[in-house]
Amino acid sequence: MMADPKALRLIRVVQELSMAKDVDRVAEIVRSAARELTGADGATFVLRDGQQCFYRDEDAISPLWKGQRFPLSACISGWAMLNRRAAVIPDIYVDSRIPHEVYRPTFVKSLVMVPIRTLEPIGAIGTYWAESYQASDEQIQLLQALADSTSVALENVQVYAELEQRVEERTAQLAEANRRLQGEVRERQLAEQAVRQLSLTDELTGLYNRRGFRLLAERELRAAQRRKGRCLLLYADLDDLKPVNDRFGHGAGDRLLRAAAEVLKTQFRTTDVIARLGGDEFVVLASDYSDSEEVLRRLEQALRGREGGAGQRLSMSMGISESSLNPDEGLDSLLVQADAAMYANKCARRALRAVS
Repeated sequence: MMADPKALRLIRVVQELSMAKDVDRVAEIVRSAARELTGADGATFVLRDGQQCFYRDEDAISPLWKGQRFPLSACISGWAMLNRRAAVIPDIYVDSRIPHEVYRPTFVKSLVMVPIRTLEPIGAIGTYWAESYQASDEQIQLLQALADSTSVALENVQVYAELEQRVEERTAQLAEANRRLQGEVRERQLAEQAVRQLSLTDELTGLYNRRGFRLLAERELRAAQRRKGRCLLLYADLDDLKPVNDRFGHGAGDRLLRAAAEVLKTQFRTTDVIARLGGDEFVVLASDYSDSEEVLRRLEQALRGREGGAGQRLSMSMGISESSLNPDEGLDSLLVQADAAMYANKCARRALRAVS
């Protein structure tokens, strides 16, 4: 026995509605199915919007009321919703429930309107004929079955929309939490970087401190030895810092120290390791300098005529040691040699001053 084609079509429509994810898709399915199942000349999909009927979509031989709104009490779809039952009208012009002035411009002569859900209806489905027509009980039942399935589909759409909204909100919350976490990580990294910087840097001059110098200079010395290169180590002592502090105060002494640091920074490369070891002692480890005497002459020239504040002439005693290719030679050995050379330079300068 062959199955009823309309029943099969209704089953197919129910399946399509069960997969609909939004109202637009529900409307598209319903408008076509309502017309096909009843053989009507037009069909409309109506949703209740407060106290109004919103004609959301339609499929008809000519335009009806798509996109328009009418009061519940002023249209037949509203009647079907308010009364929670189907309206079957073979001739619209002899039925008092029909607003004739609204229907007169259309092709409609007969109609069936069924509510979507009989308990608290949320809409209606209407079918229309261009000639006077008496819908059969089977057609009305098919249309009501379609409306019942549409009710479930609309509820599913609402649930789906709420779930999507929750997912979007949760995703936004997670994104915001991640953004805050990234900000906190960045702040922590910056704080750690600042702490590391402070632990390696002399606060007064901005040069490396003793700890920073030893860490970076030992690394650079080993790198130079691996590439068969040489380093020179400059040891410098700022002259007359104590008399300046005693006479003009520590502020003047600090300015003198900063001026000495600026001279060293201008005369060496950014890749060289320049440090204040403490007090009036400065040290520089520089790679790939071929002429240590030229380095000293250049520094003497840079210091000539410079003042460090309070009218005090900037002067430094300096000594240089040079590394060898011996991998066993360490930083401490270079420091001792450069310190001795600096001290000899200081003594020679004092003797020269005494003679002059």
